Amino acid sequence: MKRALFPGSFDPITNGHFDIIKRGIKLFDEVVVAIGINADKKYMFSLEERKKFIEEAFKNEPKVKVVTYTGLTIDFCEKIDAEFILRGLRNPADFEFEKAIAHTNRRLSKIETVFLLTAAKTSFISSSIVRDVLRNNGDYTVLVPESVRVNR
Repeated sequence: MKRALFPGSFDPITNGHFDIIKRGIKLFDEVVVAIGINADKKYMFSLEERKKFIEEAFKNEPKVKVVTYTGLTIDFCEKIDAEFILRGLRNPADFEFEKAIAHTNRRLSKIETVFLLTAAKTSFISSSIVRDVLRNNGDYTVLVPESVRVNR
């Protein structure tokens, strides 16, 4: 089985994340969406809310699993027998940042990182932009999947 781990904080999941997951399930037998837990980070949405948003968005897709984890991503990959890390790239800055992480992961393990370019229509969306729109009472609904709009 080709299993890919798609790690992130997903605070909240965006249409960009949704697109990468949908395209990832065409490439892999299973995509494990892994919500990383960082005790030092302040989140807008609780871990339970973030997990629910993703589970609801993919409730009819058996190839998507949603889990939480702590520690190094490569250690979690080994624990769940995932050979690939799936990442989305929006821009050159993302590429440079993600490239360094991928090289480090490759040096420390046998895990391969697979990059997908975001769709042009979602390439400007980030969770931090969504949170800023939410904090300022803007219309965030065009930036996130229906599961976030309905369960918020």
